[in-house]
Amino acid sequence: MVSNKPAGYDIVPCVVIVADMVKGFLERGYPLFCGESARRIIPSVKRLLEREISHGARVLYLCDCHTSDDPEFALFPPHCIEGTPETEIIPELSAYPGEIIPKKYYSGFFDTSLEERLSELHPDKLIVCGVCTDICILHTVADARNRNYKVEVPVECVASFNPSAHHFALEHMEQVLGVKLTRELPTPRASGPRFETPESILHGETADIYFVRTVEILQKERINPVATMEVFPSRDGILCGMNEVHALLSRVLPEEGREVWALSEGEEFRRKEVVLRIKAPYQSYGAYETIYLGILSQCSGWATAARECVEAAQGIPITSFGARHVHPLMAGIMDYAAVVGGCVGCSTIAGAELAGIQPTGTIPHALIITMGNTVAATLAFDRHMPPEVARIALVDTFKDEPEESILVAQAMEGRLQGVRLDTPLERGRVTADLVKETRARLDLAGFPEVNIIVSGGLDPERIKYFIENRAPVDTFGVGSYISDTKPVDFTADIHEIDGKPIAKRGRIPGITPNPRLKRVM
Repeated sequence: MVSNKPAGYDIVPCVVIVADMVKGFLERGYPLFCGESARRIIPSVKRLLEREISHGARVLYLCDCHTSDDPEFALFPPHCIEGTPETEIIPELSAYPGEIIPKKYYSGFFDTSLEERLSELHPDKLIVCGVCTDICILHTVADARNRNYKVEVPVECVASFNPSAHHFALEHMEQVLGVKLTRELPTPRASGPRFETPESILHGETADIYFVRTVEILQKERINPVATMEVFPSRDGILCGMNEVHALLSRVLPEEGREVWALSEGEEFRRKEVVLRIKAPYQSYGAYETIYLGILSQCSGWATAARECVEAAQGIPITSFGARHVHPLMAGIMDYAAVVGGCVGCSTIAGAELAGIQPTGTIPHALIITMGNTVAATLAFDRHMPPEVARIALVDTFKDEPEESILVAQAMEGRLQGVRLDTPLERGRVTADLVKETRARLDLAGFPEVNIIVSGGLDPERIKYFIENRAPVDTFGVGSYISDTKPVDFTADIHEIDGKPIAKRGRIPGITPNPRLKRVM
């Protein structure tokens, strides 16, 4: 469905520029194959195209295309010569409608028809994806910004053969060129019966007693005004827990005479921004202030910590491994919040069920030690686990990590999908050099498809260390940084009583404007 023909002079909301997703860069065997990291963005690019095309976007494919004597071949091996299969869009993307624009320089604007085509389409913004982040993506984006286009770069949809240069380019585009970096975050399932408010909460057993007593006094005094309560945070963060609060309020507020306005689950919020406004007879919800503040505070803290790790990783997936650090009744909620914050997976069944995903896990040291051998434990895991469970081996129990990785990969005969490095502090923990050596030895042994997962005491700074040192990590597993994070303090204040503005000292009476709020009840 890809076409070389322009589609007219119609205005579109968005143009997706797909740079160099061609066989010469994305398929093994060609001189400039960009590696497995480049192939891993293909599913994300497909989802991007499906979403944006459904919203009316146009797609322009920039395809590297050189003459046989191109001066660029003094720097790089001859590649993508016109008329060869290397210049063709990879089969995974060829079904998505778009226009091909051949290019022979780094920037898609130089000596091509791109500028003319964009002038015809007049898009509100450009979304740029493909390879390589630090070469054709960076130069094309720079020229687009110099022409005053709004540009977004989805970090899961760009890649390079050089991890350090990839992350430098992303930072440069964001901080110097003013590009908006976007992230494909998992979308938890819509609110519903999964958040069932326990009877103990409805009975006030977990509320601060003075709220329960306040409602009791008002009932006896027969005072029940329509009160407007506003909830705001003490610092910036990622909102989580609103779906659970919605489930609570839907149980306790009367169906008539109620209004609830809120930001959505997963949205960013700013310090003192109103994220929730409740307008209803005060007795119906007064006893639950402790509850909804606690839900929002704890869950938003977890989601915010997860997002900090996700942003530090710049497109490398994060999995939540922190359930062992919280009370078991909270483990599922914590994992759910981590997914809201951007983690692609979580380790508990309860958290995965809330988020609408499958739980993620590898092999614990306990299985390996019990069986006495990493290879035997991995083979047993492979025999007894269903095929949809990823085959990922823990490789730091008995032997040197690179050695154990190769032994397991050989025994699995092509079925091994990844190895996890979790070296303890007593052995110097996981280092960038260890990851590099493991990757190199796996590649030399013929296992380039085996991913490397790193876990053990990770936080944003530690994640940045791996990235800055060009460690070829495929996934990070983060535990205590998310689970142990400080909650985001939320405060609730009454701003109206029966429509009359009112507030305690230090607060401004009346409704606090926030056009981002949406009515949810």
